[in-house]
Amino acid sequence: MKGVFTALLTPFHSDGLVNEIALREMVRHNIDKMGIDGLYIGGSTGEAFLMNEAERIKVLKIVKEEAKDAIALIAQIGSLNIEEAIRMGLEAKALGYDAISAVTPYYYRFSFDEILAFYETLCDAIAHPMIVYSNPSMSGSNFDMEKYRKILDVPHVIGVKYSDADVAKFERLTTRFKDKLFYYGYDEISIVGFLLGADGVIGSTYNLTGVKVKEMVNLLKAGEVSNARALQGRLTDCIDAIVSNNLYPTLKGLLAMEGVSPSAMKKPFGELTKAQQENLTAIYDLIKGLNS
Repeated sequence: MKGVFTALLTPFHSDGLVNEIALREMVRHNIDKMGIDGLYIGGSTGEAFLMNEAERIKVLKIVKEEAKDAIALIAQIGSLNIEEAIRMGLEAKALGYDAISAVTPYYYRFSFDEILAFYETLCDAIAHPMIVYSNPSMSGSNFDMEKYRKILDVPHVIGVKYSDADVAKFERLTTRFKDKLFYYGYDEISIVGFLLGADGVIGSTYNLTGVKVKEMVNLLKAGEVSNARALQGRLTDCIDAIVSNNLYPTLKGLLAMEGVSPSAMKKPFGELTKAQQENLTAIYDLIKGLNS
């Protein structure tokens, strides 16, 4: 389970229900056009924390049915309700997902011992490869090396999705825990992740740029670091434009320009403003310009 993983969006109808047709098209777009190595389903990009358990399981079923075994699939099943997380994890396991993932418990100021017990409980109950989702800016939980060691020692924990700005710590982790998988979670500097030992990257903008990110990885493997660096710069130009225009609805709008059925956001997220909608063509042209 290495390489470029897209954090999959979840398309909705205007009434908030999952748009199954658009979801299948998004999966096919990532496999057939982006050529990605895997999908990360049910994370922040997928608006999972706005969905109920039944909706999240429905998405997992549709994605697996569409992707089959063509690529690796990781199901993010994290929830503040641990029983709900276990049920979703067991469902993902039964569906044949390659691994599950769970965001660090958030909102409440959980102690590290409570967080550790959370992962121990999930892993014991589900007994399936677990990728810990560490996102300190959103969860409020930041781990030092010793805390990471304790989490990585939990049976069934195979690695970490690292969405932390501390790149020095990431280098220490990949150096110290060579038997674990580490996925870097900052699209803007995915090159840094690979240079510091990442096994893969997971990002939302790969829905539109995945094929070029894979090209950058191949340049690094060939020793063409300067060319890879130049491509990362152009990718970051695109990412900056997408983020500044309202990240998730912009990605959905751009995918519609790629032929994916139009889809809405899950409330309370809003849709693009008129001005943001008008910016889509310029952003789309910028992304297409990566091929020139």
